[in-house]
Amino acid sequence: MNNLKTVGLLAFMSALLAGVVGWLGGWDNVGLMLAVVIGFNLVAYFFSSKMALASSGARPVTEAELPHVYGAVRRLATQMEIPEPTIHVIDSPQPNAFATGRSPKHAAVAVTTGILQTLTPEELEAVLGHELAHVQNRDILIGSVAAMIGAAIAVIARMGFWFGGGDNRNNPLGAIGAIVSLILAPLIAMLIQFAISRTREFQADKSGAEITGQPLQLASALEKISAGTARVPMRVNEATSQLFIDNPLKALRGRGLTKWFSTHPPVEERIERLQKMAMGIS
Repeated sequence: MNNLKTVGLLAFMSALLAGVVGWLGGWDNVGLMLAVVIGFNLVAYFFSSKMALASSGARPVTEAELPHVYGAVRRLATQMEIPEPTIHVIDSPQPNAFATGRSPKHAAVAVTTGILQTLTPEELEAVLGHELAHVQNRDILIGSVAAMIGAAIAVIARMGFWFGGGDNRNNPLGAIGAIVSLILAPLIAMLIQFAISRTREFQADKSGAEITGQPLQLASALEKISAGTARVPMRVNEATSQLFIDNPLKALRGRGLTKWFSTHPPVEERIERLQKMAMGIS
């Protein structure tokens, strides 16, 4: 169901992009702007892991430093039949973790010192299963595609506002359409992008729990992590924050945003789904 939702949301974003481009179909430089947006996002995609690790202050660690993390990741990667990712640590008291990388062959997992101190070994393994599920499900690629489409919609909508669209230049409703495109199209694209991020979190919870066979351990870990992210601040880049298992900016910004404007599902809903999973309720 989560995968079907993701496909449906990406299809809707693509249709929205096609509609905006169709409105501005008379422009000679729409193709150029699309090429620029795609090129920018491709660069970001190929260097996403390095940028995410650098912006979060993650540093590589050896197996001698974190043997239990290396052992858990090795077991899970073998079980999932994916290459072992590199392991990194973030010196932060906030309990959190994330995975990044454009493919399983170029993946990295980062954990905070806070999560190492907060979770039990079983809970930590459940979190690592969640992160490796992101790698296996290629969620970085999915997120990059969604970001690329969203950026293209925003850029072209701005062009529509300033220049007016092709065959609609002499249409008295053209200005209204341009304003609507400027405001509504990027907003809808952003909401869909956030919705895709939430579906991928749900799917990673499910896939990770299936691999470890311990959905209740992940539920317990999420409860502890959520309490920590709400209490302990952590300054990370906005673009990187959606990679974490829970929003690392929660302590700085609070819970004021509604579900629709959040990149992460409500922790209570994630825990409820995992509890139902443990009881065999689909």
